[in-house]
Amino acid sequence: MNTELVKAIDLIVEEKGISKDFIYDALESALASAYKKNFESKTNVKINIDRETGDIKVYSYMVVVDDYDDGTETVDEEGNKVVIPPEINPDAQILLEEAKEYKKDAKIGDEIEIEVTPTDFGRLAASTAKQVIKQKLREAEKEIVNEEFRDKQYELMIGMVALEDAYNYYIDLGKARGILPKDDIIPGETIEMGSNIKVYITKITEGPKGPIIKLSRKQFGFVKRLFEHEIPEIQSGDVLVYGVAREAGVRSKVAIYSENERIDAIGACIGEKGSRIAGILKELNGEKIDLVLYSKNPEEFIKNALAPAKDVIVSIVDDKHAVCFVNNDNLKLAIGKKWSNVRLASKLTKYELEIKSLEEETQKGNL
Repeated sequence: MNTELVKAIDLIVEEKGISKDFIYDALESALASAYKKNFESKTNVKINIDRETGDIKVYSYMVVVDDYDDGTETVDEEGNKVVIPPEINPDAQILLEEAKEYKKDAKIGDEIEIEVTPTDFGRLAASTAKQVIKQKLREAEKEIVNEEFRDKQYELMIGMVALEDAYNYYIDLGKARGILPKDDIIPGETIEMGSNIKVYITKITEGPKGPIIKLSRKQFGFVKRLFEHEIPEIQSGDVLVYGVAREAGVRSKVAIYSENERIDAIGACIGEKGSRIAGILKELNGEKIDLVLYSKNPEEFIKNALAPAKDVIVSIVDDKHAVCFVNNDNLKLAIGKKWSNVRLASKLTKYELEIKSLEEETQKGNL
């Protein structure tokens, strides 16, 4: 069993990348508990496993005393007899004369080790070793996976669609599986089993068997990460994403800009003949995208955000509210189907936008 134990541990260390000391320390601790339980030992026990041969030895820690101390009997304030426990466990005490049989120069207060390995300890050790190795292997693998995914929240990953039930798709992300709820996919898209799919990690929590990874293709962060993934200028920092407002399956507005005046931020995202934006549109299942040029000037930013509407006049009421005057030719474009355009523009600019007809307000004398 001894050589088999060493070989088994060496194999696990090599294949799983787990610390050898981590396994041996856990095994020695478990064997100490098993010894105390099975051999009714109350003394301090230490297990030593030879890392080379696998030989297992049990040692009892004993403190050298001049007389056994079972505690001190005294009387409390109410006159009741009480016993003050000894400083040293009575079962871990050894008299000086007996201690010298194990250590010739032993003296009072010394701590000596006495081997107490039972002759039939091998069977118990083998059984315990199997249990401990399995347990520690699971724990170590779980920690490795937790560590790998700990910093992946709000990131984009590519996985394979592995399983499906009534409410979720289960995406194989390599060492772990993520949960993609069916109400978090893009409306109208079809997810095929076995296909590779891009997913956005919304939340990671540590579960009993490893990380619980929640995924989405519906959140605005998914669109933001797609742009960062597909556009080299965004990866390099030459083009920056200010924000994203999204109604999944309908339309997204992406505010971008560059601090370098020589870079056309919108052109960089579109690419030659639309080559760059085409890949993002395909991933979004035909969802429309409005590229909005961000401006530090709120009036200018709001005008850009209300595209495709043109000739918008913006009046800032306060830092949360703005009134937008639009001629009748552009009024429907500014509002959008079911108010979607103005709603997204409001999310993007962080202003509550009120749309008014330029002609009507002029007739009323408000302009």
